[in-house]
Amino acid sequence: MIHIVNDFISSAASFYGGGGYGHALAGVHSTGLLDLLGSVLAQQAKPSPVPLGEGSPASELLPLPKIVMIRGLTLGAVGFLLGALVGRPVINWLRDRGIGKSIRVEGPATHQVKTGTPTMGGLIFLIPLVFLIAIFMDLLLYKSLLLPLGIVISCGILGGVDDYMSTIGHDRGGMTARFKMAWLLVIGTVAACILYFPLDLHNMNVPFVGPIYIGIFYIPVAIFLIAGTANAVNFTDGLDSLAGGTTAIAFVSYGIIAYLQHQPQIVYLCFAVVGVLLAFLWFNAYPAQAIMGDAGALTLGALLAVCALQTGQWLLLPLVGIVFVAETVAVMLQVLYFKLTGGKRLFKMAPLHHHFEMIGWSETQVTMRFWMVSMVAGMLGVALALL
Repeated sequence: MIHIVNDFISSAASFYGGGGYGHALAGVHSTGLLDLLGSVLAQQAKPSPVPLGEGSPASELLPLPKIVMIRGLTLGAVGFLLGALVGRPVINWLRDRGIGKSIRVEGPATHQVKTGTPTMGGLIFLIPLVFLIAIFMDLLLYKSLLLPLGIVISCGILGGVDDYMSTIGHDRGGMTARFKMAWLLVIGTVAACILYFPLDLHNMNVPFVGPIYIGIFYIPVAIFLIAGTANAVNFTDGLDSLAGGTTAIAFVSYGIIAYLQHQPQIVYLCFAVVGVLLAFLWFNAYPAQAIMGDAGALTLGALLAVCALQTGQWLLLPLVGIVFVAETVAVMLQVLYFKLTGGKRLFKMAPLHHHFEMIGWSETQVTMRFWMVSMVAGMLGVALALL
């Protein structure tokens, strides 16, 4: 299949002509880089004998073959190339249809310049991610990847419809929060039942202790994690590169955890997500040319939760995703404090990233510092997974 991608890039290079973008694509094609990547992706690792999320602690397992990590990283590189390839056409398509961001009047004044920036930019990474999962991730061998694929498609559609409704129409209000949450709960319920029944997951891994059986309670926990993380990432998507960068860091963490736990399919998935997200960040870097919107944010959050559940290390998700937790808690505390005090505010503005903007941090300072916190939390999460 890699020859299809190679031909596609060659055609794209011709389409963009002599511009810098076209020269870059032509360079990728002429170097034979994709041929090399294709030879790596053609190699398959044997499926792990360890059930998803139910194995021994990582410290007690022999390392997976190096080809697993090589393929995972290669998938990330191919994902970046594909995302970079579709980025500009997606942005032009969104702009031509007037699918642009509207800024709240009560939001930071510095954000008003972002009005009209194409939203639903999550398509930049969703399109290549679906392609990578369907073509290069051995679905016949790793049938458990059908669940993440379903999450990407279902949450992408849900978020895309909301993005479209919020930018095109009479009131531009988008879906109501309750309606959107109801659909997230439906998606989460289906996913939780798949995790519990066909995939036979019913444990939580506790650092220093090991797997603990929780039985049928696994289902409501999984529903809460999937819907909650989807909303948490959506709250975080308020500054250029913030949600994309922090979720990429979280997926790297779970990719490493999956490698340590003999779960090659999750390794492939996580690093593919990282690759396509880096391509999106190319266009989302300040000042953003596109914003991921609900199509991207809801999908990334739900997919991250599913990866955490499939590794069995979902108890570490609040730590690995500490920025998402902080953003969500800040919103909840702000609303509660406002109601209890009759209109007073606990933070200058919620979600939390706006509070730091209001106290004088620049947008890039907030983003970079939140990235740093995410990196430290991710390192601690991997360390705890080894215990």
